[in-house]
Amino acid sequence: MAVLRMEPYISPSSGVNALFSPGSAFQIPTGVRTFTFHGVPDSARLLWLALGSLVVLLALTAASLRSSRGDYRQVHRLLFARHCDPDQTLGCEKVVGWATEKTGTLDGAIFESSFRESRITSPWQSDKYGFRTVGTAIMLLFGCYFLALLGYFPTVFSLGDTSENFRRQCQLANPTGPLDVFQVYHPVAFKPESNGCNQELLLMEHVFAFSYGKPFIGNYVPPQCDFDTVRINLTVTSKGRQFDRLALMFLGDIEVFRTSTAEPTSNGIVWTYIKEMSQYIALWKKPQKLIFDLGNLIDDTYTGPFNVTLTASFSQQKNVKVADAILPISARRSANNSASAFNLPADNASVAYRIPATAWRAIVSISACGQSAEEFWWSNVFSSDTKAFSDTVGDLYGYSPFREIQLLIDGTLAGVVWPFPIIFTGGIAPGFWRPIVGIDAFDLREPEIDITPFLPILTDGKAHTFEIKVVGLDVSADGTATLSKSVGSYWVVTGKIFLYLDESATNTPAGASDEGAVPHVIAPEPTFTIARNLVHSPYNSSANESLSYSVKAERTLTVTSSLFSWNQTLSYSNFGLISNQGTSQSNRQNILGETRSTEIGSDGALTDSRTTFEYPLAVNTTYSTTVGGFSIDASMSRGLDIDSNGGVGISTFTLTSGPSSMSTKQWGQAHFSSVAGGAFSSADTTDDFKETSGGTPYNRSVRATDGIVVSDTDKESQVPSRLLTPQEGDQQVLPGRPSVKSILGRGPGILNL
Repeated sequence: MAVLRMEPYISPSSGVNALFSPGSAFQIPTGVRTFTFHGVPDSARLLWLALGSLVVLLALTAASLRSSRGDYRQVHRLLFARHCDPDQTLGCEKVVGWATEKTGTLDGAIFESSFRESRITSPWQSDKYGFRTVGTAIMLLFGCYFLALLGYFPTVFSLGDTSENFRRQCQLANPTGPLDVFQVYHPVAFKPESNGCNQELLLMEHVFAFSYGKPFIGNYVPPQCDFDTVRINLTVTSKGRQFDRLALMFLGDIEVFRTSTAEPTSNGIVWTYIKEMSQYIALWKKPQKLIFDLGNLIDDTYTGPFNVTLTASFSQQKNVKVADAILPISARRSANNSASAFNLPADNASVAYRIPATAWRAIVSISACGQSAEEFWWSNVFSSDTKAFSDTVGDLYGYSPFREIQLLIDGTLAGVVWPFPIIFTGGIAPGFWRPIVGIDAFDLREPEIDITPFLPILTDGKAHTFEIKVVGLDVSADGTATLSKSVGSYWVVTGKIFLYLDESATNTPAGASDEGAVPHVIAPEPTFTIARNLVHSPYNSSANESLSYSVKAERTLTVTSSLFSWNQTLSYSNFGLISNQGTSQSNRQNILGETRSTEIGSDGALTDSRTTFEYPLAVNTTYSTTVGGFSIDASMSRGLDIDSNGGVGISTFTLTSGPSSMSTKQWGQAHFSSVAGGAFSSADTTDDFKETSGGTPYNRSVRATDGIVVSDTDKESQVPSRLLTPQEGDQQVLPGRPSVKSILGRGPGILNL
């Protein structure tokens, strides 16, 4: 007996061959769900297929005998009737237009995508009593029904051999289908052609519902083959109302992946992200405790769980050499089945290690992002101004819009990170990030600090401390700025020490006579230029009208040993304006930096690794409140530019090995309103991406309007879609974040859940 079961759609790129194989369950793509037949013998399936094909063949033969253009178009409409919602005429036309466009002609009649010029005025025109038309229609419907149950429409009605185009057709014809959300990035092949090992493992299949403090715990066992390349595929589905959430993946105590979720919709969302993980080969080669921490909340209001599938592929690619050992700078809680991230400033983010004497190269990567009061750190004000608009919009967040993440070795500053301003999918205006999420929202990259100059003292056999701090600015009344001792709550922080080992390496201990072995650190305090102007309201003596403020900063840092040097040059600026008694705010920020590692060979030759980066950001927001609701109007322009001539291993910052150049920009406008009857959103977002890495260029420019992709230069990645009519401009949504404060970081309401 056949049993019909509904399951979430998991694989957005599965081919038809994956959908049907003898002796396996049938998976029939509907664009929304996957239907699965179990317990049906192969002979019965083949008989069903033959019967459906015969009926369709007979119906098409009957239709072709009449060979009139109008009659054929009537049959053509019947063929696609199952895909179309009568209320979505334009969507149906585009689906049919897409299919017929690639089909050509039949019996001299050109297939067209519009039904509006049909010559048929009545279905009874083609014969006196209509028996042939009605009979043909019935035969077609039954035949299509048989084939639909078997999942054969993708092979019948498209020239391609995959289910992806069919799934996209169904999404267009059926506006209740799940929304594909995506990050624009240089695509990574999940299963590249392998010279040897070629295995795929399911690492996790888990539903994160009420999951705060309850991470997924799994035991990873390496495949029994020789591999040097590992990539993961993260596929997530969700439906309902939910916050955007932060997620961290650990192998033991070491964070290897940080991502965030998109906010789901009432009809559901789905996304897939493929990530290079070969930089962690030293971990993948051994059994590990896999911890995936995605804290979520389910109650009467927040109803959306996250269904997460994580798979890994293992192959032999003759990849570049990566680190031989990796040490965590983390809370090291895996033994308690807990995630190991530090929360700063509450935690003491410090660890101690004895570094092996065979280490010849050491690089620290830092993963850090602000949450809660620190999520919109780049829009914060000076601490003295946090109550400037308390009577109108409430308290603001302080410590200035400047943040610095510091790495200290034995209390000595070894390097700093001026963080990229990540914007999660619930921030600023939710419509910006549907379906194009923010830059790096699905893969938060990790800046690197080269600590090789410290190796002569780190390899002395003694324990040495590694500490991470996050600081802002304290600004005095006279405008003098100094680095603060703390920041708001809170930052999620971990680090890793990548060690490259060589049995022949000889690092001079600190106590040796060679004074050049001891690193020389030049790290003056950064220079700051501060401006501020608070304007009182001319209409209300007890209220302030506007606050303008600006911060400019410069910093250099150099660490030098006898054979190695590490140099950083950084520049920062932020110009902020809060006006309309606090309801409007604009920030223009830019961060530029250069890092340089220089190795001095035994022959005196220099090997130089250089990386430059820039993070431009401009955000304007205005909100208003009404009885039982609020609205937000916003515009944004932001970017991320990285240029590198390469270095050792696979970089956690460039996400690749060797030389690379990447530039991505996002800009757009959005409106969001929340009222008693629901929430409405409209937005226009463009993402322009260019990257050359691994000797391969990749360019993509994609634009989305009100949740629909309207243009996309990448023909392989693009999701065809229909243009919206003006009446459809405001799309009803389920807001994840419930208040102005949670969306903008200022204003009324609760901050987060």
